[in-house]
Amino acid sequence: MPDEIAGPLNDVTVEIIAIGTELVMGRIQDTNTFWMEQQIVPLGGHVRRALMVEDDREEIIDAVRSAISRRTAFVITTGGLGPTPDDLTSECLADIAGTIPVPHEPTLDEFVRRRNLKGREELTWNLVRMATVPKTATVLPNPIGWAPCVKLQIGNGTGKTTVFAVPGPPNEMQGVFTAHIAPEIAKATGICRLAERVTIDMWESEASGLFQEVMRRFPGSFLKGYIAMRSAPEDRLPVDIIVAHSDPEEAKRRLFDAVTLFGELVTAAGRTMERGNQ
Repeated sequence: MPDEIAGPLNDVTVEIIAIGTELVMGRIQDTNTFWMEQQIVPLGGHVRRALMVEDDREEIIDAVRSAISRRTAFVITTGGLGPTPDDLTSECLADIAGTIPVPHEPTLDEFVRRRNLKGREELTWNLVRMATVPKTATVLPNPIGWAPCVKLQIGNGTGKTTVFAVPGPPNEMQGVFTAHIAPEIAKATGICRLAERVTIDMWESEASGLFQEVMRRFPGSFLKGYIAMRSAPEDRLPVDIIVAHSDPEEAKRRLFDAVTLFGELVTAAGRTMERGNQ
């Protein structure tokens, strides 16, 4: 069976780069990437690559430049925007964009207001560092925490890649993504992707032909079985059924029809399908 969605309506590619030595050392789990993937797919985005890199200037620059070289529509980095010396994301993005990092004056003023200070001269070095961004960046407010979101448009050879740098703390990342990134992805795709998980009492090899038939009948759909999620031979096989359409209501109808057809095919094969979570 194919391992990517057949016939994408508008392939808006996204790559996610999670930055943090604590992540690659296994000290903290990267839940941010998983959460963003869950948001991006229904918006119509195609997450084609996600990786983790340590807090190393060369590694960060290489990862972002590599994503841009693939003409990715959106690159999202998480982490590295804090006040400590190993928070390198802003200066790395400045280097990639061919500019310099500078304190963002409106953010400094906002910090003064939030701390009830008399002026910028009372700001700590840590706060100034968190307000320092690439000079050519668009700075978007963080609705939850302190470090703002950074947005850059960087040439990729034929057009421009939009790079977002978001804070690493999950609640801040989610707030920034929802406020600033999700609307841009939705606008770029014009697509609604919906999914439902079902389970069947079949092996993936047995169900492969059924997957193909549903995808043939519903162009733009995708079925994926998760054999690794079966802990015992008698366990049922989880299957994701995903559809895409520019009209959200039509996407809902197609998902219903695709799930119904798959259930009928499974029943015709003498097996059973149980509906699961949306």
